[in-house]
Amino acid sequence: MSHEDFPTENPAVVTCGLPYANGDLHIGHLRTYVGGDIYSRALKRLGQQTAFVSGSDMHGTPVAVNAAEEGVTPEEFALRHHETYEATFPKFDVEFDNYGQTHDETNVETTQEIVRTLEEAGYVYEKEIPVAYDPDADQWLPDRFVEGACPYCGEHARGDECDEGCGRHLEPGEIEDPVSTITGNPAEYRNREHKFFAVSDLQEYLGEFIDRLEGTSNAQNQPREWIEGELQDWCITRDMDWGVDYPGDDDLVLYVWVDAPIEYISSTKQYTERVGPDVFDWEEAWRDNGEIVHIIGRDIIQHHTVFWPAMLRGAGYVEPRAVMASGFITLEGKGFSTSRDRAVWADEYLDEGFRPDLLRYYLATNGGFQQDVDFSWGRFRERVNNELVGTVGNFVYRSLLFAAREFGGSPDVALSDDVRERIEQAIDEFEAGVNDYSVRDIGESAVRLAQFGNEYIQRNEPWKLDDDDPEKAQVIRDCVQIAKAVAVLFEPVTPEAAENLWDDLGEEGDVHAVGVDAALEDPAGEFDEPTELFEKIPEERVEELNEKLESRVAAASESDDGDAAGDDADGAGEADDGDAEPAADLEPIAEERIGFEDFQELDIRVGEILAAEGVEGADKLAKLTVDIGVEERQIVAGIKQLHDLDSLVGEKIVVVANLEKAELFGVESNGMLLAAGEEADLLTTHGDAEPGTKIR
Repeated sequence: MSHEDFPTENPAVVTCGLPYANGDLHIGHLRTYVGGDIYSRALKRLGQQTAFVSGSDMHGTPVAVNAAEEGVTPEEFALRHHETYEATFPKFDVEFDNYGQTHDETNVETTQEIVRTLEEAGYVYEKEIPVAYDPDADQWLPDRFVEGACPYCGEHARGDECDEGCGRHLEPGEIEDPVSTITGNPAEYRNREHKFFAVSDLQEYLGEFIDRLEGTSNAQNQPREWIEGELQDWCITRDMDWGVDYPGDDDLVLYVWVDAPIEYISSTKQYTERVGPDVFDWEEAWRDNGEIVHIIGRDIIQHHTVFWPAMLRGAGYVEPRAVMASGFITLEGKGFSTSRDRAVWADEYLDEGFRPDLLRYYLATNGGFQQDVDFSWGRFRERVNNELVGTVGNFVYRSLLFAAREFGGSPDVALSDDVRERIEQAIDEFEAGVNDYSVRDIGESAVRLAQFGNEYIQRNEPWKLDDDDPEKAQVIRDCVQIAKAVAVLFEPVTPEAAENLWDDLGEEGDVHAVGVDAALEDPAGEFDEPTELFEKIPEERVEELNEKLESRVAAASESDDGDAAGDDADGAGEADDGDAEPAADLEPIAEERIGFEDFQELDIRVGEILAAEGVEGADKLAKLTVDIGVEERQIVAGIKQLHDLDSLVGEKIVVVANLEKAELFGVESNGMLLAAGEEADLLTTHGDAEPGTKIR
């Protein structure tokens, strides 16, 4: 692995977190897979040798539980969902070079081989631990067969994760007040021998690894809490029948988070077996010098930046170069809820007649990759109509139509220097997007170029020029070249539209296979009148789609009074973005009013953050040093997992200065910062108010 700018001479592997074979796909799930497809296409466009791989996560307790409820085997249940995913991804032009699954022979063999290597290297040991047991069912209760209270924050938690509180990974025996999900009865703890991976032995390595890890800032910063704290060893076996058997011990299976990421390696192996090592050599990528890029949801950052690189290091494999962790997706400001049918399902989107390019563009460019994104049919329509139709489609159609009618194609003149420089700038922006791990910048490079094209043709108005005016031919020649560059640079985001545009330009070859240099190659001399790349979405379609959604949610709510969030249990693979962290409904305005005098008693000041660091032992708390003009204050706030703390230094915030002091996790807090919503959107000032300025 290198840390040179892409493209490098080393083979790259781009992976997406494995979808858990436990439910239907909705557009919340698609964000990372579309992002991964765009990023891998962009790498290939730069000339980087790249394999794009993933697979279905077949194991884990939720599959076993749901299969039992249906009266089928876990393998039958998981395979049904795997086959659905395998058929769905291509419908959205998500084209994996290989898509496997964790229960196939390749992954079972690779997993057991890696575990044996870790064991031989002294990284695996046996230890007796308390494990939840249901005496009525006469059954051990691994992971999500048990629920109870989180030992760290006290919130309700599943056996392997505090999903409703601090988000910590939980080891067997940690859950307090355990209850069996099989019978609903209290569980008891009994001692049992299990295998442990000595992650703590690799703590020094992990500290160095996280310092050189590339990708999104949330993936770089969030793991430091575990790596720099008291790193716990990891129980890697479970008392189940469904899973990969621990080598030499048929009574135990490996924890799903062991075999799931190993599928990245197995899937790359299968790709090499299909195309041959001359096309792509999995061993060179994973054992020698590969550029490994993981694209995941942010709720599985810990696994990909702590457990997984430790396993790779212990087994002698290449560490990840980068981890790109996406934010969640909400629907009309609220969380996706599968039980209440509050979702835009993948099949539903296609059945409504929408092309995959439209959703790919929305997911790729609607905010930074690590930011949360809200989907609404109204905003979807606006972005399609204004940007895809109004900017890209409008420029391409008017330019090529004029060129076809007036010149029969591209005029035979040289490209102007100014336009060449602008296309070169767009290529630079595209390359920078790849090296900054910004899916949005990759997509916007082409849109900004089309916007320039619109301004260029409008400014020069070739329709007003005489046929014998050389400027007329020059403007149209330039516009045709811009259109060709748009096809090349926009292909990773909108592959179908790029292919159609390529055909309209009369170009030979495959637009999906050309490099960025093709953006400046001379266009074909002749082509016919073009087709429209995109179509506007009528406003009445939005109303219709919203009515369908509301009707569906109402019908589901009548039959299911369960919690609207988190109804589909997720395993080791890519979590359900929508269900994992729904946005809260807006609270009603408080009916009780306060007097102006009461408000005046609050001393609210502008502050400037001078330093920010996590509070040791606390998942959510950060300690801030804040300049409030007359003095510096230490303030503790629950923003650790919601903000890149290093980037907060220098930010202006709003502080309640006369709040009584408090002590949180043994750290004094002298004031309170103000923030909006569950994502802690920090309140700041529009202008440049000095620290200490009083807010009235």
